[in-house]
Amino acid sequence: MSTPAPVDTHGLTGLVRRTLLPGGLRVVTEQMAGVRSASIGVWVNVGSADEDDVLHGCSHFLEHLLFKGTARRSALDISVALDEVGGEFNAFTAKELTCFHARVLDDDLPLAVDVLGDMLTGSLIESVDVEAERDVILDEIAMHDDDPDDVVHDLFAELAWGAGTALGRGIAGTEESISALTRDQVERFYRTHYRPATTVVAVAGNVEHDAVVELVARAFEGYGTGGEEAPVSRLHTGADVAVRGGLATVERPFEQVNLVLGAEGLRRDHPDRFALGALTTALGGGTSSRLFQEVRERRGLAYSVYSFSSHHADSGLVGIGLGCLPQRLDASLEVVREELAKVVEGGLTEEELRRGRGQLRGGLVLGLEDSGSRMSRLGKSELVHEAYLPVEEVLTRIETVTTEDVARVARDVLSNPEILAVVGPAAR
Repeated sequence: MSTPAPVDTHGLTGLVRRTLLPGGLRVVTEQMAGVRSASIGVWVNVGSADEDDVLHGCSHFLEHLLFKGTARRSALDISVALDEVGGEFNAFTAKELTCFHARVLDDDLPLAVDVLGDMLTGSLIESVDVEAERDVILDEIAMHDDDPDDVVHDLFAELAWGAGTALGRGIAGTEESISALTRDQVERFYRTHYRPATTVVAVAGNVEHDAVVELVARAFEGYGTGGEEAPVSRLHTGADVAVRGGLATVERPFEQVNLVLGAEGLRRDHPDRFALGALTTALGGGTSSRLFQEVRERRGLAYSVYSFSSHHADSGLVGIGLGCLPQRLDASLEVVREELAKVVEGGLTEEELRRGRGQLRGGLVLGLEDSGSRMSRLGKSELVHEAYLPVEEVLTRIETVTTEDVARVARDVLSNPEILAVVGPAAR
């Protein structure tokens, strides 16, 4: 077992420490003063981007099944264990990772570690549970298809990266792919991808690092045994997910038209990501943003308008989302395109940049008051970036973004070919 080493001892965060266990399982903790909670997340380096067409939706299917029981606990036992101590317990699947997380009183952390360790190391994945959960996931897909915001963002990703690519496919799968998945396929996916070297256990709160390491080592003993010995090969490579422009529409009987207008953005490790963050925040990150003021306040074209950027290992997107009445679609698009053209031509004002930087800084620091947010930051940093960037350094990078930086990024990113996804009644 490696010696835990301090990573960050600055004022805004507690002591962050990291230990590499035999086999490659990483344990990172942050000790927070003045709290009585502890948050734990088990972050696995596998998601929908690691699937092919045959296994589409397998990561999300498996996430559900790991709650269905082990040799030591039934599905009810797993639920009761955290409920009876007032804990919060859930999981989610993303394109490039899966996370199982819990928040409990500090005294109950050993229980949370044991339950999560049991789930990840000893799930039975029985045929009866596969069939029962298959119907649940099909219902979830149907519910997803009834949400216009979900539909338009899936359409945007599919248009940008391609329906058959790792990043272009939806996370939950399709009715066809989920109906065809077998118990053996899901179990093999589990044994292949859920391994120590692909997993991070992150804990934040009123915790002591060495004690957490002992708990994790005990709970995850035998984790990954019997799996594939060959390294897990990720399907998302830059060549496979080149971003393309274009228009895609889906007609649905919704009251509103929902659209996402965007372009190729930046990868998650790109040095300009902080400037892009300031740019998107100033464009559509709050009620004082340029798009909110122009689209909603001055013209009353849409109730909701916002900007976003997504960053992945091999690609990224930036976009504007809004929902409006069908008769206001053309006018809304015209205004958004005009504002984007202005930013490409002239960048942001000093005042807009100041507000954008302030929103980014405030959101980051306020989030540090919650042990769950700190745990998420630890887990993502270790799993995705394989390094912990101190909060003070992040704040410095945000604060040093200049209007020249933003203007350059706006020209580089917003001049990329346009991607437009539209969902709603009589969508064009």
